[in-house]
Amino acid sequence: MVDNNPNITVYNEWDIVVARQTGRDLAKSLGFGEVDQARITTAISELARNIYLYAKKGEIELSSVYEDDKVGIRIMSRDEGPGIKDVVRALEDGYSTSGGLGAGLPGVKRLMDVFSIESAEGKGTTVNAIKWKML
Repeated sequence: MVDNNPNITVYNEWDIVVARQTGRDLAKSLGFGEVDQARITTAISELARNIYLYAKKGEIELSSVYEDDKVGIRIMSRDEGPGIKDVVRALEDGYSTSGGLGAGLPGVKRLMDVFSIESAEGKGTTVNAIKWKML
């Protein structure tokens, strides 16, 4: 079962703030504690910032998901930007094409329980991540 599907279009820095706050509100409504709320909002911020920096425009879709005895929050990040040339390398700590710390995608992967990424050069990137909470 999936419900509460806010979609946030990301094309400026303010949209990153909106995505973070929307994610925090959803996580709080699902009963996530403050530490997990911080993990979730950090992941959202990293994904939204990647959209802003690299693709210029994309979307963060947030949803609650339910499976057996757990509830989760799904973060889907989609863009039609230039794509990631080397996904394996982009998931390595310290690798950055923008001169940053290179903690973005590897950090999101560590913060979340489920993480997948699909990217094709010239076609964009989709990241799917879920954080679970036991009911």
